[in-house]
Amino acid sequence: MRQKASSTLIDAAHEQSWSRVEGRTLAKPEPIFTQETFRFFRDLARHNQKTWMDANRERYQDCVVKPFRRLLEATAPAVLALDPRFDTAAPGGRNFSRINRDTRFAKDKTPYRPQMYLKFCAPLPGDGESGELYAGVSAKTVTAGFRIYAGSKYKESALAQIAFPRVIAESSWSARQKKRLSGRYESYWYAVEKGEWKEQAGWPAAADDWKKLRAWVVRRKLPVTAATRSSFASEVGKVFRDVYPLLRFTSLKD
Repeated sequence: MRQKASSTLIDAAHEQSWSRVEGRTLAKPEPIFTQETFRFFRDLARHNQKTWMDANRERYQDCVVKPFRRLLEATAPAVLALDPRFDTAAPGGRNFSRINRDTRFAKDKTPYRPQMYLKFCAPLPGDGESGELYAGVSAKTVTAGFRIYAGSKYKESALAQIAFPRVIAESSWSARQKKRLSGRYESYWYAVEKGEWKEQAGWPAAADDWKKLRAWVVRRKLPVTAATRSSFASEVGKVFRDVYPLLRFTSLKD
């Protein structure tokens, strides 16, 4: 029932065809993103300095902030149809990743990230990290999918409290998800070995994988042109519907 409701909301909000209402012709909805968004990120990558960013704040608002807020508004109905507990209007802009980087932990010392993500987090009591549905745009890539990180407090995270016990109790779950999604989605995860995070290709399967796992991403790469189509929000909504079972299993207690 949730999938049917989600599909209906997406289709209603992003109908592509021309229609007539009371004798008036309504044009197709305009794309949320344009090439100017990608051009801004490319320029930011080349001129990654505070002076440049300060001089281009208005451009940043027009090319990045406003389109991402429109994407939030356009995808929120589909997300709430999956689970009404999602926070689609988180205070302080927490539905978006921060573009400014903490240079204390950036090896290249660049103060900004030439990318941004829209994210919807699963509700989790306390301060622990939980799973997310996300869509990201950078200078050369567009992605959407599911991700979950342990964060700095592994024992308080959804990975430790929810995902690991469930995977151990239901060892075939990961293999079923791989069979369902691997033809269209890329999966990779991070293990901690000798205090260092190391990326692992593929799907975490064995119990030993999950003991070491500290992050997991399942995503679909989309062509850059996808983000400049008026159907982009609808495509993102379909991706969210596909990967929502991963978030539900790893992050929601009920």
